[in-house]
Amino acid sequence: MKEMSKVSKYALYERSVQSPASHADWFRRIFREIRAARGKPGPDPEHLQEDFCGTFLLSCEWVRSGPRKTAVGVDLDHEPLLYGKRNHFARLSKDEKSRIRIVRRNVLFSKNPDRKEAPDLITACNFSVFEFKERQALLRYFRNCKTSLNHHGILILEIAGGPGMIENSRETKKIRHQGTPFTYVWDQRSFDPITREGHFSIHFKRGNARVFHDAFTYHWRLWTIPELREALIDAGFKRTCVYWETAHEGEGTGEFIQTDQGDNAYSWIAYVVGIR
Repeated sequence: MKEMSKVSKYALYERSVQSPASHADWFRRIFREIRAARGKPGPDPEHLQEDFCGTFLLSCEWVRSGPRKTAVGVDLDHEPLLYGKRNHFARLSKDEKSRIRIVRRNVLFSKNPDRKEAPDLITACNFSVFEFKERQALLRYFRNCKTSLNHHGILILEIAGGPGMIENSRETKKIRHQGTPFTYVWDQRSFDPITREGHFSIHFKRGNARVFHDAFTYHWRLWTIPELREALIDAGFKRTCVYWETAHEGEGTGEFIQTDQGDNAYSWIAYVVGIR
């Protein structure tokens, strides 16, 4: 167990749920597709703001992806930011380090933090928008994002839903970290249909031993897609769109298309986009 104490819960989390290279490429494609639909095709987005950035793995991947790419990561929690600085920022080249800024700040108060460039993209991944339980706070966040974005910018919200997100259940999957097998456990503990608030946890195990119990806990309000789209419009975004996974058969395809109709999947992940 002494050896296991050296394993970071953040490393296990990244291994379990994050795909920064895929997300960076996907967000670029969303941006280009929306720009083309508006009759304004142009270069790739360059300036990213990663809200609720945690260990800011996406921001690091973003600046690695091109010599003109810049990123700002914003999060309130000191611990994951410190992990990211020690394990991700430290591995960047000198040039890449010059193009990334990490800011410890509440996203409700961040407006173009520490950079002159207004972001082309603001992202809130890993269902982080569910942290806002009151519509007033949600609107405040959306208004802040709208003000921060440049004139052709977009806000991308990664969300989830379906019966599979509200039933009391546990889902597990096997992962490997530095050659060692672990089990990732997603624990859905409760859901209140009146408030739409739920309690969720992530645990990690090695064999039958608990390595991290309640490694991460979440108390979320599961906003619906129509609620988010309406709030974005009320916050001043010109329009919104939804990217929906093409099929849900056991597991999702990982392919998303812009659509106004979705299948009634047991569980789903989608992207709601606010277009400035």
